[in-house]
This record gives sequence, C-alpha cells and structure tokens, in this order.
Amino acid sequence: MIAIIQEYWQAYLWSDAGNFSGLAITLWLLVLSIAIGFVLSVPLAVARVSKNRFVRLPVWFYTYVFRGTPLYIQLLIIYTGVYSLSVVREHAFLDMFFREGFNCTVLAFALNTCAYTTEVFAGAIRSVPYGEVEAARAFGMSRFNLYRRIILPSALRRALPYYSNEVIMMLHSTSVAFTATVPDILKVARDVNSATYASFEAFFIAALLYAVIALSLVWLFRRGESRWLAFLKPQAA
Repeated sequence: MIAIIQEYWQAYLWSDAGNFSGLAITLWLLVLSIAIGFVLSVPLAVARVSKNRFVRLPVWFYTYVFRGTPLYIQLLIIYTGVYSLSVVREHAFLDMFFREGFNCTVLAFALNTCAYTTEVFAGAIRSVPYGEVEAARAFGMSRFNLYRRIILPSALRRALPYYSNEVIMMLHSTSVAFTATVPDILKVARDVNSATYASFEAFFIAALLYAVIALSLVWLFRRGESRWLAFLKPQAA
C-alpha cells in the first residue's frame, strides 16, 4: 500500500506533468454537472407543477426518460451514439463538442442530475404551506414575485435534505466517467491496477477518496440545514 501511494499519489491527488489528478477531474465533473443541473432544474420544476399540461407534460417526459434509464447508457448514447450521426460530424461546433469525452460526460451527468433535481424541487414546491402562498397573494404579489420571493426560497430550503442525497449520488455516478476516457479517480485506479496488478490497493485508495469527498459534502449540507432549516426544528418550551 505504501509503495503504491508513494509512486502514484500525484495521479490520484495532485496534477502531474501538466495533467490534472483524478481527484481534481472528479471534483470538476461533480461541480459542473451539479451547477448546470441546478440552474436548469429550477425553471423546469416550476413548469413541472404548472396546471397547463402543455407545459407540464414535456418536463414530465424528460424526467421520466432520464430517471428511467441508467446513467451509463445515457453516457454511451451521448459519447458514442450522438457522434455517429452525420449531422453532428458535419457541423463544426457540434463536431468539436462531441469529439471531447469530457464535454459528453458533463452533458450526460448534467441532464441526468437535472431530471432528478427537477422532481425534488417540484415536490418541494408542492409542499410549500398554502398559508404562505395566500398571505403573499393578500399582499397583492404578482405570480412572478410570488415564486421569486415566497415559493422558491421556501421550497429550496425544504428540499435541501433531499437535494444533498442527489449530490452524493452524483458523486458516486462520476465513477462511470472512465467510459468516455475521462481520467477521474476510478480511471486512475484502473490504470494503477493495470500497471501493478495491486487491485486491492489501487481500488481501496479510490474508495477512500470517494468516502472522504462524500463525508465532506454531508458535513457541508448538514451545516446548511442547521442554518436554513432552523425554523422547522421543534421549539423548546
């Protein structure tokens, strides 16, 4: 174990010869996919709870497809399937974008986590107490201000415990990035295993890194919950 760490710690933890480490790539994949998915999911969640079925049903279909199929298959379709289309290869921008495995991976991860996050936020919007909405309407708020100042802030706070689970699951899902030749933590572990045949050590180090990241995320979300969900805690008599 010590020999493996001494020889390959830079590949796992630190940039080496101008290349990013597996840890850096994994964190970058996670941050990008979560950020893009979050930005897209907020308006989609509003559309998901709309009473207009022409607004609601397309979002339902999107979330149904991406939550009903494995992320691994989605990545393969975007990474290998889309680029096989002639219309993609003949378009300069699309050809440049889908030629890079990292771009395809971020796109697949972002679309996947957006689908789950949309449903989480939509459920949180439905759970906003009706009294808060009625009070805002009594003040004469427009529908836009109602969502901006009352519904969305309340829903996002209430969704925090469930959203934290999605972020952790997205972290675990980044382990399929090696399929698109992205040098994440698992790809580094596979390369170390191929070079040394030390399977236990190579994958144990990878598992340890994932566990440390996950525990750090849990700690951050618990801090956020204690701050933004304090009003939901039982009050002492």
